[in-house]
Amino acid sequence: MRIIAYLYTDSLLEPQPDHDLWGWEIDRVYQDLSVRKPSPHRELRPQFQQLLTDAQVEAADYLLIRRLEELGTSLQQVSDRLSELTVLGIQVITTEQNYPLATPASDPSLGAIAIDSSAAIAATDQRVSLLKLLQEVQRQQRSRQIRQGHARNRLKAIPPPGRAPYGYRRGKERYALDRNAATVVKDFFEHFLLYGSLRGAVRYLDQQHGKKISVSTAHRWLTNPVYRGDLAYHNGQTLSNTHVPILSREEAAQVDRLLRRNRRLPPRTASAPRSLAGLVICAACQSPMTITRVTAPRRVQEYLYLRPTRCPQQPRCGSLVYDQVLEQTIQVICRDLPLAVAGGPLPDMEGIKQGLVGAIAQKEGVLDQIPDLVHTGVLDSETAELRVYKLRTEISQLQAQMAQLPPVNLQALAQTVSIPRFWLDLSEAERRFYFREFIRQIEILREPQQVLVRLSFIFG
Repeated sequence: MRIIAYLYTDSLLEPQPDHDLWGWEIDRVYQDLSVRKPSPHRELRPQFQQLLTDAQVEAADYLLIRRLEELGTSLQQVSDRLSELTVLGIQVITTEQNYPLATPASDPSLGAIAIDSSAAIAATDQRVSLLKLLQEVQRQQRSRQIRQGHARNRLKAIPPPGRAPYGYRRGKERYALDRNAATVVKDFFEHFLLYGSLRGAVRYLDQQHGKKISVSTAHRWLTNPVYRGDLAYHNGQTLSNTHVPILSREEAAQVDRLLRRNRRLPPRTASAPRSLAGLVICAACQSPMTITRVTAPRRVQEYLYLRPTRCPQQPRCGSLVYDQVLEQTIQVICRDLPLAVAGGPLPDMEGIKQGLVGAIAQKEGVLDQIPDLVHTGVLDSETAELRVYKLRTEISQLQAQMAQLPPVNLQALAQTVSIPRFWLDLSEAERRFYFREFIRQIEILREPQQVLVRLSFIFG
């Protein structure tokens, strides 16, 4: 028994599959690649023609294919090629569809359907199955044509179908800024970057511009590549620098860091006015500690305390004076942060960044050479478009990796923040930014005669 297989791959839609995907012992695999400009009369498939030629010399019993629509781009082509295979006595079996086709000499052990032309009921069932099969093949071919159209648009960096995101309007081949709406979106980003609060930015947008959006919509704005000048497609690939951005690369990196940082914090502490909010826990009861403000009647002065929110002990752990904990936290940072940075192996962020910058520059250099290669005939225009698309997606991936790097060098930061005066000159909002940039948790230890502070650093 001789078994052969046939693959047809459209490079615009999928990578080349592995020849060992069948799970059967195959005598030979034939594979054709899509041609961007096929013959107007018949699609070019040299490997399929070779399959027919070889089958005339050495007969084959079974032909494995993934799906029937791989035999042609139209229902007529699929029908013609099935007829050619039937004449050669080859039984076709699909591995990803429940539509195996069989000659009268089918082998039931292979899951094929044998056709008994003498039975009227079987013939009727066969016609119904054939009709369903033709409808499925037609539907799949139509789906492939639509996906090919979208893929060709991706090669040209044309936006995906659908409405443009708020702040943009659809141009002929790219997004264009909607000046009025873009101003609203820009103001939203600036407020989030300043205060780090998603819900606060939503409220600000409603109060200042009368633009009502949900929190989930606001989060999509913060993570949408379109506002960064990029296009993201349904296949997960992103093309960078395709249109005018509303958010700069530096601002986008800061937005991503704020979102990652806020995910570590308890709810409603992302934009709290106090720098210790969301960071402090009690070592005795492991309860998070919240900040309580106390005022006296007819007095302007207020008092701040840290108290546990879910203390299970009896008696409950007492409150602590906020300013005392803040002062001890600053002292411990000045003492422990330089030691933590110097004591452990830390990645060379500057070296990593320079490596990514070099890789991006190398790929951009290749991009610059492609027009000359097309002009000299080394590359045809279709291959050049595909190569440009792959290079731009690779550049986007490298830029995403670079955006995830820490914003500062830890060694340089440790030298700066180890000076107590540095902290005293900062506002609470500024201290909040630096605390959350490298502190994961502040633990309060209650000793008999004193209260101690222990820090857990993010990089520790």
